[in-house]
Amino acid sequence: MKHTAARTRRAVLRATTHPHTGPYTASRGPGRGGRGARAWARANGAVLRLTTRVQEGLQEAARRSDRGDISTTTVIIWVAAVTGAVLIAGTIAVVIAKYNGKLNGL
Repeated sequence: MKHTAARTRRAVLRATTHPHTGPYTASRGPGRGGRGARAWARANGAVLRLTTRVQEGLQEAARRSDRGDISTTTVIIWVAAVTGAVLIAGTIAVVIAKYNGKLNGL
């Protein structure tokens, strides 16, 4: 039997429905069919994927407390490097603008 993403979504939706409702009622939106039901099902699937991804991320963060977070020193070095690059580029632009008329003959 082939495993598909649609079958997985249906299984998860069935498992996560409220116990007082029947099957598939969580995937039904306003109305009972047509374009509105398909749009509701697509939105429901998107929310399910997002929720699953967030839960997996939180579980991973709880499992591995040291995830290689960026250090303060690294941030300071990057800010200094970017600031230096912007200052150098700005200085070059000012010099070119100042001497633009004199550099035309070269």
